Amino acid sequence: MKRVFVSIGGGELRNKTTAPIDGYIAGIAKERAAEQGRRGYALFFPTASHDSNPYFNSFRKTYTSLFDMKSDVAILTKGLMTLDHVAEKTRKADLIYVGGGDTLYLMQVWRETGVDKMVWDAYKRGAVLAGLSAGAILWFEDIYTDSLVEGEYAPYRGLGTLKGAATPHYGSRPEFDEVANAEGYPLSYAIEDDAAILFEDETPVGALSAGGGAYRLIREGDALVKEKLPLIEK
Repeated sequence: MKRVFVSIGGGELRNKTTAPIDGYIAGIAKERAAEQGRRGYALFFPTASHDSNPYFNSFRKTYTSLFDMKSDVAILTKGLMTLDHVAEKTRKADLIYVGGGDTLYLMQVWRETGVDKMVWDAYKRGAVLAGLSAGAILWFEDIYTDSLVEGEYAPYRGLGTLKGAATPHYGSRPEFDEVANAEGYPLSYAIEDDAAILFEDETPVGALSAGGGAYRLIREGDALVKEKLPLIEK
């Protein structure tokens, strides 16, 4: 079974702008659950939004109402759930979806609680892993985000479980090309809103689109070569 990670550059679950991408993700997770005679179970982590309940409601209205998966949420703040409870949910998830928001806060909470390793272990054992914006980029070696001061973007270190650097919302961050060049990144990814990159066994195999595009930037000598990733047929 191939490990699957989908990195979504941005979009609005509430308005279902990423619905074609979500449908592709749900399809893989449901197929894997069906092989075990179960209904698909999707677990949402809204950590980056400081555990926003309306955000989870938007997730549920997409993944349950549209795609018939059981939707659940993992709350790491507010004292509502123990880590043991979160671990139990994570172990049985067919899909783990990490929402957007404050990237640096997300990484801090996950590192402090060990949830970063918990989620990555679930991914390695076969759970489909997906994330949007902050949830899309935290896994990379380097990330480009504005989490310290809103509107002031800068490069930071990510969790480092995926090779390369990454930015979401590429359509509004075109300067990332210059940042990637200045930082000397040998490999980086730039993902627009309503677009995603599909990784299988930590290797990019193409892009998913609900209107946006996704790009790979590779350093060749002193030059930075940008290529648009080919679309995967849904």
